[in-house]
Amino acid sequence: MTRPSSKRAAQTSKPAARLPSGAKDRAPLVLAALQELYPGAVCELNFRTPFELLVATVLSAQATDVSVNLATPALFGAYPDAHALALAEPEDIEPYIRRIGLYRAKAKNLVGLARGLVERHGGQVPNDFAAVVALPGAGRKTANVVLSNAYGYPAIAVDTHVGRLARRLGLSAQTDPDRVETDLERIFPQDHWIFTHHGLILHGRRVCFARKPNCPGCLMAGFCPKIGVETVEK
Repeated sequence: MTRPSSKRAAQTSKPAARLPSGAKDRAPLVLAALQELYPGAVCELNFRTPFELLVATVLSAQATDVSVNLATPALFGAYPDAHALALAEPEDIEPYIRRIGLYRAKAKNLVGLARGLVERHGGQVPNDFAAVVALPGAGRKTANVVLSNAYGYPAIAVDTHVGRLARRLGLSAQTDPDRVETDLERIFPQDHWIFTHHGLILHGRRVCFARKPNCPGCLMAGFCPKIGVETVEK
């Protein structure tokens, strides 16, 4: 398995950007608050195998975990593994995921993904960052989610919630998810990366909403710089 630092160095030669003022000091406070609020934070996608997690993660792009969890039981009942899914055509998959955003493109990606797993990895999801990223429909975020939750790979996957909170909390000034990931992994201890990812997602869903975040009810109100919040609330 490629180490997190070397996987990043292999993909970008750009120097790390400067962190916002106070980011390193706020990170322990953010982590402590997340641990108090969400001590059992885990992935909210339902899955039993790395294959199911990979499929669910691809489906979750620009869709809610709730909508994915409603669709996957029937999908996995019909296509329980990569070998079964590889024999399907996209139009066979579409009825199972029709209520999920971008379902046509995702159906095509899922079939291509399954065929890639069968052809390159014997139908198994590899415990390898570059190999997962190379699959159709799977980018850095997908690889980080799958490898961290299925194999314990240390990573902070950056979705819209994580990116938004990282900027509001003054932990990163970046808008590119890859650079946000780099910043967060610089200031949080590696053995807490997976939890930090899940904790930030839950806080984004329950408190720090994209529109009108619940700042008065937030445990981090005392140290959060609330970057961009006034603009969001207008």
